[in-house]
Amino acid sequence: MEFTLKKIAEFVSGKLTGDPDLVIGGAAPFEAADHHQITFVEKKSLLTDLSRTKAAAVIIPSGTNLTETNLIHADNPRLAFAKVLALFQPFKKPAGEIHPSAVIGDGVTKGKDVFIGPGVVIGNKVVLGDGVVLYSNTVIGNDVVIGNDSVIYPNASILDGSIIGQRVIIHSGAVIGSDGYGFVKDSGRCFKIPQTGIVQIDDDVEIGANCTIDRATFGRTWIKTGVKMDNLVHIAHNVVIGENSLIIAQVGIAGSVTIGRDTIIAGQAGIGDHLTIGDGTIVGPRTGVAQSLPEKQVVSGSMLAMAHSTWLRTSKLLPKLPELKKKIDQLENKLKALGNT
Repeated sequence: MEFTLKKIAEFVSGKLTGDPDLVIGGAAPFEAADHHQITFVEKKSLLTDLSRTKAAAVIIPSGTNLTETNLIHADNPRLAFAKVLALFQPFKKPAGEIHPSAVIGDGVTKGKDVFIGPGVVIGNKVVLGDGVVLYSNTVIGNDVVIGNDSVIYPNASILDGSIIGQRVIIHSGAVIGSDGYGFVKDSGRCFKIPQTGIVQIDDDVEIGANCTIDRATFGRTWIKTGVKMDNLVHIAHNVVIGENSLIIAQVGIAGSVTIGRDTIIAGQAGIGDHLTIGDGTIVGPRTGVAQSLPEKQVVSGSMLAMAHSTWLRTSKLLPKLPELKKKIDQLENKLKALGNT
């Protein structure tokens, strides 16, 4: 697949300086690109020495004074480069067909150009929109709705009643709509609380591999438009995640949490139950959140790695910190009193 530099500049809405007819055959990182490929630069340190790359063309930030040949000036070079990668490596959608090994329940409604791969199991009264792709061994429960052009990768499970929007991507091993974790103690035993709600995933959401999103106890667990979820994330029952939020690998979000729009929850962070995280807030990696956070906050709380022997000594001191702080305050007050005499 090849494109002229003019075509690429138009595709990313960039300003071209150089040969518009130059043919580009691919895209690669700055150090690895060859004379048939295009790359990008966003760091000022690299702008001063573009000769370090062998690329045929470079995407650079708008507003620079560079005039070397074969440059595309873009407001956001990383975004422009991502669009170029998509241009050279578009999603290869399988042709609409149903594999003979698929098992399809009663009352299933299918749109145009739906692909159903080997070993897929579909329950009753399922609705599949136009262009839906169900790769091998996916399981779709009863009464599930999947919107147009959504892609479900192998071995994912979407359980009863779940609602999936348009252009949603769900990666392998994800489980959508499993029971929420609800139990009541009864004479030392745990009585299961029936989980009667659903999961709703809105348009343009991406769910990483082996994520789990639990159905609500009542109502819905709701992942709103544009949320991007990394691998190995757990979302508990009745959680609501606002538009365009980023949830990074191994995050755990407990039940009935409401997360605002445009938030970032970094890797291995944990959010306690029934909390509210405000719009635009960033939670750092491995941070434990035990209270609600207002909007546009940046919080973190993980400890840096240290020698194990040091950690053993430190961990013994942690429970004593309040007492030590009290003693330090008392000593400071005594020193002040002595200084005033």
